[in-house]
Amino acid sequence: MNRIYRAVAATALSLGLLFGPAAAAQAPSAPAAAPRRANPALWVVKDRDTTIYLFGTFHLLPSGYSWFDGGVKKAFDSSSELVTEAIDPDAKTLQPLMMRLAINRDGPPLTQKLSPKAQADYRKAMAELELPVDMFEPFDPWAAALNIQVTLFQKMGFGPDSGAETILNDAAKAGGKTRKELEGAELQIRIFDAMPERTQIALLESTVQSIPEQRAVLDRMLASWARGDAKTLSSLMNESLEETPELYKIMVTDRNARWAQWIERRMQQPGTVFVAVGAAHLAGTGSVQDYLKARKLRAKRVKY
Repeated sequence: MNRIYRAVAATALSLGLLFGPAAAAQAPSAPAAAPRRANPALWVVKDRDTTIYLFGTFHLLPSGYSWFDGGVKKAFDSSSELVTEAIDPDAKTLQPLMMRLAINRDGPPLTQKLSPKAQADYRKAMAELELPVDMFEPFDPWAAALNIQVTLFQKMGFGPDSGAETILNDAAKAGGKTRKELEGAELQIRIFDAMPERTQIALLESTVQSIPEQRAVLDRMLASWARGDAKTLSSLMNESLEETPELYKIMVTDRNARWAQWIERRMQQPGTVFVAVGAAHLAGTGSVQDYLKARKLRAKRVKY
């Protein structure tokens, strides 16, 4: 399969940037699914008076997965603070920002930036997703790629209402827990917008070329997450990013380094904190745990 596609899937699943206009307007509700047991991976960093749990999430999930119980629920309930990549982005605020940053008013139309084959793949993908073929013509390639990807995920039954962050945020509100964010939705959007155009075009071309293969790949990602298989999940999510060093640095290692620094600072304060970030960030080379180790902090896998 086209390796760069996995980078698109990984970023769309493991970033909070899931509120594009296409997804919001076009994607149907996720179909009901039979309950399935999931035991996703959980780590903990501890010292004498501070405990920080690290939980890897899927922002978009099919309905019917049972995971917020057992060890995960116990760790969450013991925490007074929930930390996620972004706190409840408000669509009324986020969409105007996306539109301002995503629209390219000076350059050529989107499809003119693509190779002839990619143009054909793009038109086919838009037709399959029942999106107007000219919908993203004024958009930057990164924005078109993510809107297409998220729309496809939601058509396949992956939705934010069942996503891990939605469940955790609702529970934190109900329990009166403090909520904090590592980045915020605006910063996540700006990370994409700052990518070189050649990288953006590669993401878009890979997205539309790989649509026929995506169900099988997503099923494997979800199965790995559900059984707590961080090694396989890392391979599926991060392999292509590792083969594109510029993108891997932007989307994974730079952010992991910043988050490890945040955790190190937070360890200087007493208390128990539940940190939930995209699962791709907690596995593989350059993971958050790797950066914590370099700071003399050990993240230990929680068995439950």
